[in-house]
Amino acid sequence: MDPNTFPTKGNLMLAKNSLDLAKMGYDLMDKKRNILIREIMDLIEKAKDIQAQIDTTFREAYAALQTANIENGIDYVQTISYTVPLEESVRIKTRSIMGVEIPLAEADPSGTAPTYAFYTTRESMDQARIAFTKVKELTIQLSMVENAAYRLAVAIKKTQKRANALKNITIPHYVQLSKEISEALEEKDREEFTRLKVIKRMQQG
Repeated sequence: MDPNTFPTKGNLMLAKNSLDLAKMGYDLMDKKRNILIREIMDLIEKAKDIQAQIDTTFREAYAALQTANIENGIDYVQTISYTVPLEESVRIKTRSIMGVEIPLAEADPSGTAPTYAFYTTRESMDQARIAFTKVKELTIQLSMVENAAYRLAVAIKKTQKRANALKNITIPHYVQLSKEISEALEEKDREEFTRLKVIKRMQQG
């Protein structure tokens, strides 16, 4: 048997303190969950907006590329494409939201400079390059937002689980324990009072 369940005043204080801490913990978990839910709703809206921009920009980029192929020749455009360096400038930082690490992706904009001479190409090549550069930037943003939303979703699930455990298990346990110890102490006080009355009556008789 757990000695903390013995009906003593010390154990009653411990049970009430544990109950107060459990309630405080539940309130904090509940606030954290609500804040995280607001954050993830904002991210979902942001992801929809970025995805819409990507769809539009992709259409513009491929239309510009098609024009560039016609005006500059597919072989020449393909040759220029080999000169485009791989994107290696993306750096990931993090920020914390209620203890959840959220990624912040950044790319060096210097890598967006053209790798061809302007006098050898038509304007459609510049339009295609600018559009695809925008697609790259939007894709980086979208990956960052989606990753952040996933991490928040995992954190919300964990927070909800802890809040439920406090609300449905821990708090009821300490409420019941406090009640049982209080009733046992009251019963002990009544027995002691009755015993003293009997002793007093016997002494008077």
